[in-house]
Amino acid sequence: MNSTQQVSTQANNSLVVQIQDLHAWYGSSHVLHGIDLEIARGETIGLLGRNGMGKSTLIRSLLGLVPQRDGKISVFGHDVSKAKAHSVARLGIAYVPEGRGIFTNLDVKENLVMASRIGRNGQNEWTLDKVLSTFPRLKERYTNLGGELSGGEQQMLSIGRALMTHPDLIILDEATEGLAPLIVQEIWRVIDEIRASGIATLIVDRDFKKVLQRSDKAVVLQKGQVVLSGPSADLLHNPNLNSFLGL
Repeated sequence: MNSTQQVSTQANNSLVVQIQDLHAWYGSSHVLHGIDLEIARGETIGLLGRNGMGKSTLIRSLLGLVPQRDGKISVFGHDVSKAKAHSVARLGIAYVPEGRGIFTNLDVKENLVMASRIGRNGQNEWTLDKVLSTFPRLKERYTNLGGELSGGEQQMLSIGRALMTHPDLIILDEATEGLAPLIVQEIWRVIDEIRASGIATLIVDRDFKKVLQRSDKAVVLQKGQVVLSGPSADLLHNPNLNSFLGL
């Protein structure tokens, strides 16, 4: 292997996700138009844009949930451009969906334990006890069914379940939407803890200021294209940001 190949290999090994020239469609509707995105190990990326600009489609394409897609998607150097969702998940990606997606007929413990697995590199720090200590409310509601929890408690359960898969990347899609202010503060506290643990994070949230304050870099989408990208601190003061977010 020559020196150029070694540099390229080292760069690829530092990336959890690399997306190149991604296009996606729903039927005849062309939603994503040539998206490029990289997420490095331990890095937090903010994904911003108004509703309907392609954020969810980008996430779903990365996860293998959009059948009509073109371009290249790599996870730890593995080409998953045409892979199914379960194959992507096994490579170390966890998803906290906008709708929470918990099992309402299982109790808190069952929701958490059913997802538990060792990480791809043997990580095992997010045990049941650690998740319950991170979310004291879940410990209080330990034997309650998922359907008996409040919206905020369900969101905590969804995040806790994702953490018990010991992911290298966790995707948080509107994690604070519709929640009471005190619960929102709790969710952001946990996001800070996730970041500090070294897990790479992709965050979508309507509170763009909090996203930019808690991310290393950010990407802004408009009509399925990247219109702004760069260090979050720079984007926070970009004069065009408000117009792209419809503010």
